[in-house]
Amino acid sequence: MSKPRRKKRAPQRVLAPPDLEQSRAAVLNSLTSKSGQHTYDRAITDFVAWYCSGPRLALNRTVVLRYRMYLEQKQYAPTTINLRLAAVRRVAFEAADSGLLSPELAAGIRRVKGVRRIGVRVGNWLTPEQGKQLLASADRNSLRGKRNYAILATLMGCGLRRGELLALGVDAAQLREKRWVIADLMGKAGHMRTVPIPAWVKAAIDEWKEASGITEGAIFRSINRTGRVWGNGMTAKVLWEVVRNAASKAGITRLAPHDLRRTCARLCHLAGGELDQIQFLLGHVSIQTTERYLGCKQKLRNAVNDRLGIEPDESR
Repeated sequence: MSKPRRKKRAPQRVLAPPDLEQSRAAVLNSLTSKSGQHTYDRAITDFVAWYCSGPRLALNRTVVLRYRMYLEQKQYAPTTINLRLAAVRRVAFEAADSGLLSPELAAGIRRVKGVRRIGVRVGNWLTPEQGKQLLASADRNSLRGKRNYAILATLMGCGLRRGELLALGVDAAQLREKRWVIADLMGKAGHMRTVPIPAWVKAAIDEWKEASGITEGAIFRSINRTGRVWGNGMTAKVLWEVVRNAASKAGITRLAPHDLRRTCARLCHLAGGELDQIQFLLGHVSIQTTERYLGCKQKLRNAVNDRLGIEPDESR
């Protein structure tokens, strides 16, 4: 006599906190970048708090549309709203993949469109003179000043992201083709690249390493109130304070660590750097992203194809 078949458990429509936690963990495990994991973790946590704050309805397209309206009422930037909606879509996908949510409901959630971004957000770049003032703001006679100078030099000279700088190890600098580089740097979304290190940036890093006595682990560390190196690394909050204090001393307003990455790209371009080489340096997948970092605009009055060197001689 054959055994009676067990009925398959029907996918749920309302997700309980344990189900949401399982889906959140699945989303984070699918991401390779630590900064991406941190960003999505915060976005999912905020959505779960909103979803569980009232009577839990079926997790469907209507609920996510209501969440989008809630974010718009909070006057978040379109980029922030779209990122949080992307996180919710990932949660719905993972929940459906593990059998917790109906595939039809998950498909409806994935059809929720993001917010249109009207206009182009103006980036923040420093001029060469402002860059020199920012570097000069660090007191290189103190241990803290040597660290801050090395941080500012690495951000502006190598165009690293915050997470990349904080994860930089003591042995990151290696010789390639008779010059120092950060070899096999793991960047955003798991993309790997090699970053050339200018000689003056390498000198700043070496000066900090020698003064701090750090021989292994992360290069950049916190410094306590007594002026001694403390801990095994440095938080993003401390990095923000380093940049903010340096900008304040240099008379520069509203400066973020990522603005120094943009500044690196712009100064490379002004120095005659080729667009594809700047793309390699920054680790951008799309050349359009690099163009936005440079703030490129098409010049029609003095077009690039006006002087190709193949024009016919008008005197003939």
